[in-house]
Amino acid sequence: MIKLKNISKKYGDFDAVKNIDLKINKGEVFGFLGPNGAGKTTTLKMITGVLKSTSGDILINDIDINKKPIEAKKQFGFVPDSPDIFLKLTGIEYLNFIADIYNVSKEDREKRIEELSNKFEIKAALNDKIQSYSHGMRQKIVIIGVLLHKPPLWILDEPMTGLDPKSAHILKNMMREHVDEGNTVLFSTHVLEVAEKICDRVAIINKGEILFCGNLKEMKMQFQEDSSLEKMFLEITENE
Repeated sequence: MIKLKNISKKYGDFDAVKNIDLKINKGEVFGFLGPNGAGKTTTLKMITGVLKSTSGDILINDIDINKKPIEAKKQFGFVPDSPDIFLKLTGIEYLNFIADIYNVSKEDREKRIEELSNKFEIKAALNDKIQSYSHGMRQKIVIIGVLLHKPPLWILDEPMTGLDPKSAHILKNMMREHVDEGNTVLFSTHVLEVAEKICDRVAIINKGEILFCGNLKEMKMQFQEDSSLEKMFLEITENE
């Protein structure tokens, strides 16, 4: 569960995120939607501790990430908006490095790496350097690393970018399975069709402010019943 209380991020006089209040519950896939530059990535980076908020409180499973960052970060796995990290390592070196950070046992990591690398069809490339990977392969190795310690909370910034259709389908199914077990998934996306199909609730952000938070049924109460998420999204953000 994630709680944001009056979160803001300022860069000089510019308000990147303005006084956000948000609660993301256990057992739900929560979609974070917005146009480019709306504040999605900034908000996710504050939630994960990559950026420090200018004001407000962020609780991860009731742990304040600003006061207890290490304990809070053990609660989640984070897929950033760019997979271009640790490029000099091989895939298996990177996965073992991540497993070491989270104290994943040798037996558990081997089983998990075998399972996930086969699922995402990247096993044959694990001994190659990440810099030789395509964008999609880099995205896969980062996702596998995030899932190694089986975190209860997944935070994914545009996780489908670069994935082939089969891998995207696998990830969407895994997201649903994860929340069906009582866990939580928070992800940002530009692909409204994905959000419409798998999200329990969504928040729409634009110019650093939350314009809507709720499920599609609640959103449709404000619009025509037959409106698609795309039409509602465009109307909400274009009216700003």
